[in-house]
Amino acid sequence: MLDARLLLASGVGWAVLVAVLGADWGAPACAGVAGLGLAIAGGVARARRRVPRAWSALALAGLVTALLCTSAAGHLAVRDAGPVVELARQRAVVTIEGRVDEDPRVLPADAERRTPRAVVRVLVTRVTARGVSSAVRTPIVLMGTTALAELRWRERVVVTGRLAPADPAQPVVAILAPTSPARTQAPAGFIARVAEHARGRLRTAVEPLPADARGLVPALVIGDRSLTPGLLTDDMRATGMTHLTAVSGSNVTIVIGAAVLVGGVLRVRRRWRPLVAGGALVAFVVLARPDPSVLRAAVMGAVGLLGVTASRRSAGPAALGAAVVVLLCVDPWLARSYGFALSTLATLGLLLFARPWGAAIARWLPRRARPLADATAIPLAAQATCAPVVVLLQGSVPVIGVVANLAAAIFVAPATVCGVVAALAASAWVPAGTAVAWLAALPAAAIAQIAHTLAPVPFGTLPWPDGTPGALLLAALTVAALLTAPWLTYQARRRPLAALAVGVLVIAACWPLPPAAAPAAWVFAACDVGQGDALVLASGPGRAVLVDAGPRPEPVRACLDRLRITCLDAVFLTHFHDDHVAGLPGALEGRTVGTVYVSPLADPPEQARDVQRWVQEAGATLEPVVAGASFDIGAVHLVARGPVRTIHEGSMPNNNGILLDVRTAGLRLVLLADAEREEASDLAKTLRVTPGRPAAAVEPPVDVVKVAHHGSANQDRGLVEALAAPVAVISVAADNDYGHPAPSTLDLYARAGAAVLRTDRDGDILLQPDCSPDAAQRCRVRVGRTRG
Repeated sequence: MLDARLLLASGVGWAVLVAVLGADWGAPACAGVAGLGLAIAGGVARARRRVPRAWSALALAGLVTALLCTSAAGHLAVRDAGPVVELARQRAVVTIEGRVDEDPRVLPADAERRTPRAVVRVLVTRVTARGVSSAVRTPIVLMGTTALAELRWRERVVVTGRLAPADPAQPVVAILAPTSPARTQAPAGFIARVAEHARGRLRTAVEPLPADARGLVPALVIGDRSLTPGLLTDDMRATGMTHLTAVSGSNVTIVIGAAVLVGGVLRVRRRWRPLVAGGALVAFVVLARPDPSVLRAAVMGAVGLLGVTASRRSAGPAALGAAVVVLLCVDPWLARSYGFALSTLATLGLLLFARPWGAAIARWLPRRARPLADATAIPLAAQATCAPVVVLLQGSVPVIGVVANLAAAIFVAPATVCGVVAALAASAWVPAGTAVAWLAALPAAAIAQIAHTLAPVPFGTLPWPDGTPGALLLAALTVAALLTAPWLTYQARRRPLAALAVGVLVIAACWPLPPAAAPAAWVFAACDVGQGDALVLASGPGRAVLVDAGPRPEPVRACLDRLRITCLDAVFLTHFHDDHVAGLPGALEGRTVGTVYVSPLADPPEQARDVQRWVQEAGATLEPVVAGASFDIGAVHLVARGPVRTIHEGSMPNNNGILLDVRTAGLRLVLLADAEREEASDLAKTLRVTPGRPAAAVEPPVDVVKVAHHGSANQDRGLVEALAAPVAVISVAADNDYGHPAPSTLDLYARAGAAVLRTDRDGDILLQPDCSPDAAQRCRVRVGRTRG
C-alpha cells in the first residue's frame, strides 16, 4: 500500500509557497503562522478522536506549509536585508564583492541587443556605496559585455557598476551593469576547480566528433548545451526530448544503476553496493557541478529508483514528499521552477505507474520481448504526468514524444555512461577521453537521428489551449483517464467491436484538419514564428518568395509545410539579426532553393558567417541587394527601396536592412523589416511621400504594410501617415520581453486608418488577392491559427 500522506501535504505546501513567494518576507511568514495554527488545531482535534481521520492529513499539510513558508520567509528576510534593494531603486553606482553562483550565459545580438551580452548570477556578500560598506547576502545579476563570460563558477569577484531594480517575481533583487571590468578576488574552491577541469577536458575530447554527437555528449553528461546545433535543439524540443539534454533525475538514475550493475559484475557484496552507488552519485554531482539544479536531480534520481524497485516501492511517495520539502526549504525559488515541477512529476510517474504499467505491457508481449515493457512504461509514465506542465511551456501536447522517447530509451544509458567515462578519462589524458567519446558518439548520433526523423512527422504535436486553463484541462483529462482505465479495459475486452468503433471516432475527432488558413488563392502570409519575421509571397503553385526566416528553424519549416511550399524561388534576408535569419536551416531543408539575397551590411558578422555557411550547404547562391534593384520572380514583382545609404545612427543592422516594395495579384505591400526612424525617413523620400500627401498621389496605393521592428515604438510617424495602408501586419511573439507591439505604435496605425493584425493573437496571417482600389475594403484578409 502506497503512503501518500506526506506527498499530498508537500503538494499543498508547495502550492501555498507559489502563491506567497512574489511578496516580501511578511506574506510567507503570515502563511506559515496560519499553517502552524491549522496543524495545531488538526492535531488537537484528532487527539480527542472527535473528528474523522482526514484531520490527520490536514494537520500534516498545515505543518508542512508552516515549515516551507517559514523557511521562505527567512530566505527572503536575509535576501532583502541590507541596502542593496534601496540602492537599486535609486540606481546607485556601487562596488560589490561576491561569489559567482552559476555559469555565465551569453545572449546573442538581436533586434534589442546591438552586441552580444553576458549574464551571470552573483551572491553579493559586501556592497560599498557612497563611502559606506555593508555585509549582506543578496543575490543579483550582472549584465554586461561578453567579458563577463570569462568568470568561473564559485569564483569570488569584485565589480563596480550601476544598480537597477529586478523584477519582483525573480529570485534576484537587482541588476548590475558593470562600469569597469570584473576583478577576481579569489579563485574557486577545490571541488569547483575539479569540476571545471573535467568539464573543459570533456569539451576538448568531443571536438573531433560529428556535430550532433559533439553537442549531445556533453549535454547528456553535464547538461552543457553550448555545442548543440540549433536544428537539433529545435527537433528535440518538437519531439519532447529536451529533458535528455539537461541534468535530470533520469541521468542520475542511469549513473546509479550502472554503478550497481558494475558492482554486481565485480562481485561486490550486496551490503556494500549502496556505497558504490553513493560514490558514483557523488562523483557525478561533482562532474555536473553541485549547483541547485544538479542537487535537485540527484535527489529526484535517487527517489526515482524506488519506483522501479519492487521491495521499496511502497516508500516511494513518502520519500518523494520528503525530497520536495527538503529541496523547497533549501531553495524556496524552486517552487516556481518549471524544471523542478517536471522533475517532480516525472519521478511521481515512475513511482506510481512505471512498474504496474510495465507488468501490464509485459503480459501482452512475447517472453523474449518482455524486457521492453519497462522501457516502454517509464517514458509513458513520465509523459503522462508531465504533460500538463509541458502545455504551459509550449501550448501543445507532443504526441510524438512518447514514440521518440521510447525509441531513444535504449541509446540514452550507453551514451550517458560512456560520456561519464569519457569525461573521467579526459581529465587524466584527453586522447583517452576522445577514444571513449567515440563510443558515446554512436548512441548519441542515434538519438539525434530519431529527433531529426520524428520532428517533421505530421500531427506530431496536438494543438491545445494555452496557459493555465489548458494545463488544468489536460490534467483533469489525464486523471480521468487514469481512474477509468481499468473499467475501460474491462469493457473493451467484453465488447471489442464497440471499443474499436469508439477508438476510431476519438481518432477522427482528434485528427487535425488540413490547414484551413491556406486557401489556394493566398498571395501573402506572415508566419507565426514567435519574436521574429518570416513572410511568404506566393510566386506559383507550391512556390514562394521568403522574406526573413524567423528566430528558430522549426517554426518557419512548419509554416512553409502548412502552406505546402516545396520550392523557394528566392529568399530575402533583410538583415542579419538572429530573429530574422536563425531559422534559415529549417526553411531550406527539403526544399529547392534559388538565390538568397542579403543586406549589404554583414553585421553582426557571426550571424553573417552562419548564413553564408547555411546557404553553401544548401547549394544555393548568395547575393547582396542594393537600393533600386528590382526582381520579377514568378507572379511577384519586388523593388528594393532600401537601404539607400549606410546609416550609422541607432541600430546599424536595423537601419540598413532591405526594405521591399512588392506588387502581386493587384496587391501592393511595403515590408519595413526592422527599420528605425532614420531608414524609415529615407524610405519616405524614396517613395516621394510626405505627411499629408498620400502615396496614392504618385503611385498605386499601398494595401498592406508590414510594421517595422515587431511594432516597437521607434516608428516614423510621417511614413505611416503617408502610406495610409488599410491593413498593417505585425509579426511578434506573445508575452515577449520587449513590450512589443508598443501602445504608441498601435495607436499610430489605428489613427492612420489601418486594421492591425498580429501573429501573437491571430496566428499565421494570410491575405487573399481581392484588393481592387475601388472596393469598399481593398484587401480581404483571412486570419487563422494554422500551427501544426
